[in-house]
This record gives sequence, structure tokens and C-alpha cells, in this order.
Amino acid sequence: MSDPGRNVGGVNAEGVSAPLPRRPAGELAGRVLGAVPPPGLVLGGIVSVQVGAAVAKDLFSLAGAAGTVALRLAFSAVVLLLIWRPSLRLGWRAVPVIAGYGAVLGAMNLLFYEALARIPLGVAVTIEFLGPLAVAMLGSRRWLDGVWALPAGSGVLLLTKVDGDISAFGVLFALGAGTCWAAYILLGAALGERTSGGSGLAVGMTVGAVLIVPFGVVEAGTTLLEPPVLIAGLAVALLSSVIPYSLELEALRKIPPRLFGVLMSLEPAVAALVGLVVLGEILQPVQWLAVCCVVAASVGATRTAQR
Repeated sequence: MSDPGRNVGGVNAEGVSAPLPRRPAGELAGRVLGAVPPPGLVLGGIVSVQVGAAVAKDLFSLAGAAGTVALRLAFSAVVLLLIWRPSLRLGWRAVPVIAGYGAVLGAMNLLFYEALARIPLGVAVTIEFLGPLAVAMLGSRRWLDGVWALPAGSGVLLLTKVDGDISAFGVLFALGAGTCWAAYILLGAALGERTSGGSGLAVGMTVGAVLIVPFGVVEAGTTLLEPPVLIAGLAVALLSSVIPYSLELEALRKIPPRLFGVLMSLEPAVAALVGLVVLGEILQPVQWLAVCCVVAASVGATRTAQR
């Protein structure tokens, strides 16, 4: 039996045409993401963020690394705020998590772009990937999972043994970004537990933008306001932040942080391929071997991880 005022397909119970209820964009986005299985969410985020990183690297010549990060975070915050329209009543328990999440998010992006300005995309991501891989291995209580740290460490060591110069600062920045990435995974899980939809993500992104934008303004100045730079910055924001972080946050609601980390095992390989295809960055055989070592470590941790 139908409710008298219920709309069904645009026609109410009296047979009179009535408009369908309008749903917020954030609610619709949440339903769409909720229907995608976690592996699909993680893989979609991987591809999106690496293509976004390639676009960002092309933007460095105009806005610099810090300027590009500032545009990325600022645009991402605006888009997410418009989509989710978060309530200011998030609860006191959520405030420290959101603040920490935003700070880590901003630092992770800045450190990674500084690394990307000095070393190839595939190399930067391979080193940075040690962060989520550490979450995967340290989250296990079995010694067997810790064994996979050996090929992971060997892969990073191989990256420093190639012919030609590998920027030491680039490696250090990538390691810093990896540390922040590990913290981002753990804080993202807590954020998913204490907030609903993408409201926590939107506020956290805003916190990160407020912290990082001053660095970008100092480096790039009024260049950040030029139309071509703004358009490229918006593309980077969508590809590198809005799309992947929304996908990852939804995935973290469905799976524990340790499993999320090991599902990211294709990240270094995808980054190396995107760097080759989009940026023309040709890695030496030993660098590809290093990437494979890190990927193998993650795959091995995935296969041996307890359910």
C-alpha cells in the first residue's frame, strides 16, 4: 500500500505529475561509490592520481612544485566543499582527526611534488610507496609478513645504484612523503569512522590548503592567477585529489588499513608506466627491477596476510 504523498517515477499517488526529489550531489556520489567494490575503488584512485602527477610535473615550469601543490589543494578544497557541504557540527571527537588528516595531507603532497621535481615519477612513487607497505607489514603480527621488507628495501637500494645522478634531496623528499602517506592511511581510517560521507575529507582538504597555499604564493606569486595555470591546476586537483581521495576514503570504510596498503601494490608500476607514456621518462633496467621488487613485496604481503 502506497503512502498518499509518495512520488513514484515522477507521478504521485493521485496520478498527477510531480517533480522527482532532488538529491545533493554528495549523496548521489556516495551511493555510486558505495556500489563499487574496494579493489575497483583503489585501482581507480591509483590510475587517476598518477595521471594527475604527470600533469602536475608539466606545470612545475610555470608554477613550481609548491605553487602546483597550492593550486591542487585549493581547488580540491573548493570542489569538495561544494559537493559535500559539510556541517560545522562534526563533533569534538572528529576535530583532532580532521586537523591531523589535513596537516598530513598537505605535507604529503608538498613533499611528494618536491621529490617529483628532482627524480622520475616512477622512482618517486616507488620510494614513497614504502609508507603504505610499512602499514601493511607492521599491521601484521606474523613474522612471515615482515620478511617482505627485504625485497622492498632491496628495491629502494637498487634505485640509488643506477648510472647517472639520483638527487639525494629527491630521495629524502620521497621518503618524507612516504612517512606522511602511512599516517594518511591510518588517519583516513579514523576519519571514515568519525565522519559520514565526504564531509571529513572536504574539511580536511581545506585545512591542508590553508597550511600549504602560503608556500605556493611565496614561490609562484601572481603566476598562480594566470588562466592557463589555473586550468591546469584544476585538472591536477580533480585527477590527483578529488577523485582518488574520494575513492580511497570510501575504500577505507570497507577494509582495514593493512589490507588497503597491500591493495596498492600496483602503484609503483602504474607510476612508472605513466611516467614513460605521458612524460617520456625512460627508466633503466635496474630501476624497473627495483620497481618489481617493491611490487613483489606488496603482492607477497597480500598473499600471506591473514584474512
